[in-house]
Amino acid sequence: MKTKAIWLGASLAATAALTTPVLAQERVPAVEIYTTTEAYDPIRYEGAFIIAEAWRELGLDVTVSPLEFRTLLDRFYSEQEFDATILGWSGRVDRLDPQFFLGTLDSRQAGLGANNPGGYANPDYDALFDAQSREFDIGERQRIVHEMQDLYMGDVPVVVLFHRDEVVAYNNTAFTNMNAMAGEGLYSEWVPMEAEPVGERTTLRIGGPQEPDNVNPLASTSVWGWKWMRLYYDRLVRLSPDVEPVPWAAESVEAVDEVTVDVTLREGMLWHDGEPVTAEDVAFTFNYYMNSEYSYFNAYLAPIASVEATGDLSVRFNLSEPSAPFATITLSQIPILPKHIWEGIDNPEDLTPDQIPTVGSGPFVFDRYDRGEFMSLSTNSDHFHADNIAVDGVEFLIYADAEGVFTALQTGQIDMTAWRMEPGQIPLAEGNDDLTVVSVPDFGYFHMTFNTRRAPFDDRAARRALTMAMDRERMVNVLLDGRGEVGTTVVAPVNAFWHNPFVERFEYDMDAARQELEDAGYSWDDEGRLVR
Repeated sequence: MKTKAIWLGASLAATAALTTPVLAQERVPAVEIYTTTEAYDPIRYEGAFIIAEAWRELGLDVTVSPLEFRTLLDRFYSEQEFDATILGWSGRVDRLDPQFFLGTLDSRQAGLGANNPGGYANPDYDALFDAQSREFDIGERQRIVHEMQDLYMGDVPVVVLFHRDEVVAYNNTAFTNMNAMAGEGLYSEWVPMEAEPVGERTTLRIGGPQEPDNVNPLASTSVWGWKWMRLYYDRLVRLSPDVEPVPWAAESVEAVDEVTVDVTLREGMLWHDGEPVTAEDVAFTFNYYMNSEYSYFNAYLAPIASVEATGDLSVRFNLSEPSAPFATITLSQIPILPKHIWEGIDNPEDLTPDQIPTVGSGPFVFDRYDRGEFMSLSTNSDHFHADNIAVDGVEFLIYADAEGVFTALQTGQIDMTAWRMEPGQIPLAEGNDDLTVVSVPDFGYFHMTFNTRRAPFDDRAARRALTMAMDRERMVNVLLDGRGEVGTTVVAPVNAFWHNPFVERFEYDMDAARQELEDAGYSWDDEGRLVR
């Protein structure tokens, strides 16, 4: 009887298995790649189509959607409404320290407006990020930074497409002493302060294809906004052309202990409206940023527990934990705001363009901004650095595309380019005796970021396969004419001390991409579409 019951149960189970329908596999959702317009950046534009072509070979339904730059930034940062996006991080001098680029993969920076829009979340990575931030032993910090790169690369939440050489030019008949900086090219904060006029005209004219996303220091998320604003806002520390920290608005920075930093301000500093700059302004600024909804500086502000004015010109920073890059990075990035103007603004991110205060204490004074056309600053004769500045002001002329910028350079309408030249323009500039071409390596990068909250990019195997289906060598050799290199980690090879050269690499290999998908349970339907 017992044997019969066992046999009957097995028979019923077998019958049930035969009659239960096999669930059909579903097609992988269609994906959309956001990129820049062709006029703004033909390299990123064409790169998107190269990627889309290969992904279609893998069976994906792919659409490429070029967007105007400010709209692209909003979709990516402020709204996080995207599948995959091609953008770039500029290699500003403060980013030679690995803190910033590593922070773009910190899960605590995944909120709206912050620097991890793809939403990558790995608690082991976050723990290592905190560990390297606290580590003052340079060798041990290097080891941790290398481990972080090795850890995240296998997950590929972001793909560094390439590092593009910064090839720029200036008119040598108008200005001299134009010193390019690694990662920044000519459009650095120091060029306007060091440039020397050759002729009678003393206003430095810069040309570029993009205006700031805005000039609100509590809303801007682009390099175009900050490269302009840092000329008229002071910071406690500036990083020199040799990337050495230079006390700026601060006369001195002293570490009392590992979690206490005292700053003494210069005497006699004035806001552009004539009011004195005080320690209260500095304390207010840092607390204002920490209490706002603005997330752009969160990685820099994270170690701060409190800030207090301890005298008319003295400020104490109390840290919640030791921070190795605090003095050189945090203090060099936060623009000091006038308390008497900003303390009455409760929702700074909601300011309309005509409501945004532009009063700083920096070496240049905000004059004018005609959106889409023109911006201008005048030299601040009351600034402590004024005697070292030979120009009487800076103008920025905005053009529709890179071709317009280059034409303006050739015809003398501008004195220098704010953005790298296109490959085809470089030999023309080199053949013009009035122009000096400068090339510097870039430690920033152009990237494709996956929204890891959405299918198929929420699947590690899919991200790995789609990364193998990116012909980045073709992008460098054809689109960049060889003036760059294929990317690996978010810490560029030129930043040799911090870069880990031994991470997993994803070479272009369509067969390997298909195998990665098959191993993860993907297959293809009769029409060649990817299913799972």
